Amino acid sequence: MNDKIKEMIEEIEAMKVKLGEEIAQQEKDITYEIQNGYVRFEKEVLDKQKENMKNLLAWFRDIPLLHLLTSPLIYAMVIPAILFDVILFLYQQIIFRIYKFEFVKRSDYVIFDRQYLGYLNCFEKLNCMYCSYFNGLMHYASAIASRTELYFCPIKHAKKIAYEHEYYDEFFRYGEEDKYQKKLEALRKKSENK
Repeated sequence: MNDKIKEMIEEIEAMKVKLGEEIAQQEKDITYEIQNGYVRFEKEVLDKQKENMKNLLAWFRDIPLLHLLTSPLIYAMVIPAILFDVILFLYQQIIFRIYKFEFVKRSDYVIFDRQYLGYLNCFEKLNCMYCSYFNGLMHYASAIASRTELYFCPIKHAKKIAYEHEYYDEFFRYGEEDKYQKKLEALRKKSENK
């Protein structure tokens, strides 16, 4: 990767930080604290949120029939997701130890905190927990796979891909055969602590 590309990547990362700061600034009016992993709202804020909760009768009345009929299929995906979660755990315990990769913290990806929102009814909270688990699990799996790919096949694709994980910029250009084996060995040594 040449210096100009590295510089542009650094600029993008700096802009991401600035964007995060700007979003945090705009969200200052939403007051809550995180204590021992639990989100806490002031009583007045929680009471105001509860005033905006849709009651169950109105909520069910507004659900289209096809949405209601497809919900068992959606929720059935929990079964393979849990199996996949177990396999990811075993994969990390075995493969990451052997190859000396830094472990991916599941708790950085699978986050349950939406159930503390007072304006969600019990079914909305359940839906949010499902989405938090399933999407978090997929991001967690992607993080594990990206560390594995960094070690075994750090070559960019010829075609443009829709999602580039955090290590993709370090990958070798497609067709860059010059000293591939030496570069691969150096990258592997570097990646042992990631």
